[in-house]
Amino acid sequence: MGQARAAYCLLLLAAVACGRCEAGFLFPLLVSPPVAPDGSLVPTPVLLKAAAARTGASQEAGSLALAAEPGGSVNFVAMVDNLQGDSGRGYYLEMLLGTPPQKLNILVDTGSSNFAVAGAPNLDVTSYFDTKKSSTYRSLGTEVTVKYTQGSWTGTLGTDVITIPKGINGTYTINIATIFQSENFFLNGVKWHGILGLAYSVLAKPSSSMETFFDSLVSQAKIPNIFSLQMCGAGLPVSGSGTSGGSLILGGTEPSLYEGEVWYTPIKEEWYYQVEILKLEVAGQNLNLDCREYNREKAIVDSGTTLLRLPEKVFSAVVDAIARTSLIQEFSPGFWTGAQLACWHITEEPWTMFPKISIYLRDENSSLSFRITILPQLYIQPVLKIGQNLNCHRFGISSSTNSLVLGATVMEGFYVIFDRAQKRVGFALSSCAEVGGFPVSEIDGPFSTADVASNCVATISFHEPILWIVSYALMSFCGLGLLLLIILLLLPPRFRQRYTDNDIVNDESSLVRHRWK
Repeated sequence: MGQARAAYCLLLLAAVACGRCEAGFLFPLLVSPPVAPDGSLVPTPVLLKAAAARTGASQEAGSLALAAEPGGSVNFVAMVDNLQGDSGRGYYLEMLLGTPPQKLNILVDTGSSNFAVAGAPNLDVTSYFDTKKSSTYRSLGTEVTVKYTQGSWTGTLGTDVITIPKGINGTYTINIATIFQSENFFLNGVKWHGILGLAYSVLAKPSSSMETFFDSLVSQAKIPNIFSLQMCGAGLPVSGSGTSGGSLILGGTEPSLYEGEVWYTPIKEEWYYQVEILKLEVAGQNLNLDCREYNREKAIVDSGTTLLRLPEKVFSAVVDAIARTSLIQEFSPGFWTGAQLACWHITEEPWTMFPKISIYLRDENSSLSFRITILPQLYIQPVLKIGQNLNCHRFGISSSTNSLVLGATVMEGFYVIFDRAQKRVGFALSSCAEVGGFPVSEIDGPFSTADVASNCVATISFHEPILWIVSYALMSFCGLGLLLLIILLLLPPRFRQRYTDNDIVNDESSLVRHRWK
């Protein structure tokens, strides 16, 4: 079977039984509810089924960021491999909450700022934090609701002590939201029971005055204002019973987790970890888009997002470039949108048929840039196996209406350093970003930025508070206009213009008259 050709066939029971088709296969995915695979948090599990007219067993698939010497209570080596999970359903950290301690797994999310845990029984979680059993829990009596790209929850704010077994030594008092109501947040099959938002306090609910988890650690444990993240799911199935690992290093970086030089890009604004994207290349060819297209509303680094999300115009350009440069003769549109999986015989290596994708970020020296490159092993992602002979993959890139998100698809190729103290995000080659003994990511630089604009980021940031101000202003203008209209309607007839019979025409004649003027 030639690698230059991978046609798609419909899933038939006979095809699975035959063990080998003339070419690759394509299968429809039924998604409930449909995921806009920003996947911000973890995308909803999906069912792989045959076409509607066929019958067969269904299977479940999951879908859904400066080295310091250890000292005092900080031991970075002890934090290595403290994460579990996978890119499809998130990476989580074990924590002990309350007195006596209750063990929970907490999702690590650099795209939000609240620390929240299940506070009541839920069909989709195996454990929850029972505040009544903790002698150190204190309720703040405030209800809070947080909405994500996918899912939302409502909970009650309080404080309690936490301990991280594979983290910083000691016990610390933290703001905690206990979730009593949620929608599409806790998902069937996930192994975490809460979320750890590691972004800036400006995103915290109910207000930015609430101290975030990491801010509390920095002030109480006296650690540097920096953390780093390694996610080791490259090339592994995004669903299934097994888990991959990773590391969250609180207070610094661990040199054993990366190779080569660390490249830093400035944090453009401290809310999300917003960075500046200068250009994208597919197979070494520049997409030639205005750099502002890459930074539409924002470009952020977010471990809680499953995929690489691109603004719609950028997404279309990337898909066109991949289809044009790949060795696949024909694609189904459903593969690009995430509605279908592409499957190949186990003897084939689909990754050899797809191009590299490079993302250029502005360097700390604004006249320079560096590029991070992901190989197909990171964005053509294995999902599950059909029978004994077929491996099925999904497209690890999706479209977004308003932002570019460097999610797990990209982050699994790099060791990512969130240096809040110096307002920068660092990228280095991850020591675990390998498939079959070969690296699946690259990092190069420096490059001149002479061919791009001096600023690719909008100067006005439409944060939520500003949106509220604009909304109130528009409402005021609308109210004023309505008031004037009411006054005009209430004016006595003598103040109104009088019309003669010659002035009154029907709509049709009026249109004819104006058309010929």
